[in-house]
Amino acid sequence: MNKRSFLATGLLTVLATACTTTANNQGDPAARRASIDSQVDSALTRLYAQVAGSRDLVGKARGVLVFPAVVSAGLIVGGSRGEGALRVGGKTDGFYSTTAASVGLLAGADSRAVFILFMTQDSLDRFRASRGWTAGVDASVTMLRVGATAGVDTQTVQQPVVGYVLSNAGLMANLSLDGTRINRLDL
Repeated sequence: MNKRSFLATGLLTVLATACTTTANNQGDPAARRASIDSQVDSALTRLYAQVAGSRDLVGKARGVLVFPAVVSAGLIVGGSRGEGALRVGGKTDGFYSTTAASVGLLAGADSRAVFILFMTQDSLDRFRASRGWTAGVDASVTMLRVGATAGVDTQTVQQPVVGYVLSNAGLMANLSLDGTRINRLDL
């Protein structure tokens, strides 16, 4: 087997594994919705425990889109996928999937939680009206920076759409969601 075939086979195996780990309860939509909602609750609890001020900021947002487990995998070329829910007024307003592709120096797999906060009614309305939304194209997502006191940078939160990304190690800095595609799930 040549090197190119080996890399392509390895990549396909890693991506297939990553995609199957996020596909719970595919046959029963009610069970799938309940599973996603439960995971969203857990992810929000973790965010509130790890990032000072996040509960207040989520409370001020017009809506928050939570992807509790976005699995990324790759070997040179990679991708990510996850499922989550949009919460408006503390209640689930819809279920969504996220996908992204990347090329570069990557090898391995990881999982992270992604939180996208719509701080204005206009940004939330535009997201809801879209037939597929792409970060960086349909709206810029400003990633929140946490200062030395673990508080959120107040200049950043004045943006219409802001986001957090939590890995198993905690809040991730210097990360972009540009190019991430989000679509509504028919559940």
